[in-house]
Amino acid sequence: MQTADFDYELPQDLIAQEPALHRTDARMLVVHRATGQLEHRNIRDIGDYLRAGDLLVVNNTRVIRARIYGHKVVSGGAVELLLLEPTTDGCWLSLCRSSRQPKPGMLLSLAGGQIRAEVVRQGEAGRIEIRLDCDRPLFEVLDQVGEIPLPPYIHRAKHDPKDALDAERYQTVFASQPGAVAAPTAGLHFTPELFAALGAKGVGKAEITLHVGIGTFRPVSVEDVTEHRMDEERYEILPEAAEMIAETRAKGGRIVAVGSTSVRTLETVIATDGYIRSGSGRSDLFIYPPYSFKAVDCMLTNFHLPKSTLIMMVSAFAGRKLVMEAYAEAVRAHYRFYSYGDCMLIL
Repeated sequence: MQTADFDYELPQDLIAQEPALHRTDARMLVVHRATGQLEHRNIRDIGDYLRAGDLLVVNNTRVIRARIYGHKVVSGGAVELLLLEPTTDGCWLSLCRSSRQPKPGMLLSLAGGQIRAEVVRQGEAGRIEIRLDCDRPLFEVLDQVGEIPLPPYIHRAKHDPKDALDAERYQTVFASQPGAVAAPTAGLHFTPELFAALGAKGVGKAEITLHVGIGTFRPVSVEDVTEHRMDEERYEILPEAAEMIAETRAKGGRIVAVGSTSVRTLETVIATDGYIRSGSGRSDLFIYPPYSFKAVDCMLTNFHLPKSTLIMMVSAFAGRKLVMEAYAEAVRAHYRFYSYGDCMLIL
């Protein structure tokens, strides 16, 4: 497989710059793998395609306000940090933007002095590890002074009036576990009312966690797909979710993964005996054609960037030819693309 095999033409005006007025206003392109049929529906119609005994598996990670600004204590030089994830020794792996990369031992004053940091070590591609110190819990401070790290294709000005909208809508209604720097966007379309309607029909919901990292936006720069390497992302599956998945499979229900992050987590942890067990770890699973799915029966996903690992995963699930036909149809029908865009249900 060549990276160019997953390219397509997308008019810039189809890249959604803000969410729909209501979460459930999203259009939904239904893709039938068995027949190749495409249907134009709405996310509110998803219940028409699910049946009693099916289980929605959602990713309950919460996007943290991970972008913070400050300066070097000695020189006063400006720094911009994107906190990526905590390390095992109590530091934070971060992306740093500065005129000169801070060196180990350098002190930083962040968020107007509310966060103090010491650079512990330098990494590659602008990454550093820092030890943070603040007088209140870090996430509490970030919620007040940090910025939501929106994807690079969503354009915002400094102190944009849409910041409050992003704070609410670039977050799923079930987000509960802070740690992501990007939202699991297929889950953005759900509301408590939609879950209630599906529950009344007998469709269950299980929550798992995969903290989406900055690698989700990293382009595939190699020509040969097999040479690409995924960044690791942290996951956790609690016993309750594992039990719900096992029970659903035992009774013949379908596992409906909401988003590529749920797909990757389930396919990472499924054992050779077909069971998904509780636990935590890190996943660098890269799914591309051909791939034999073992854990997932159906997938709800947004429309992804050309030549991205995400469109490769979708192509592995539905077949590259059918996916490219579906994307061409979505462009023709003026669907909205990417994080704030519409979605695709693959059956």
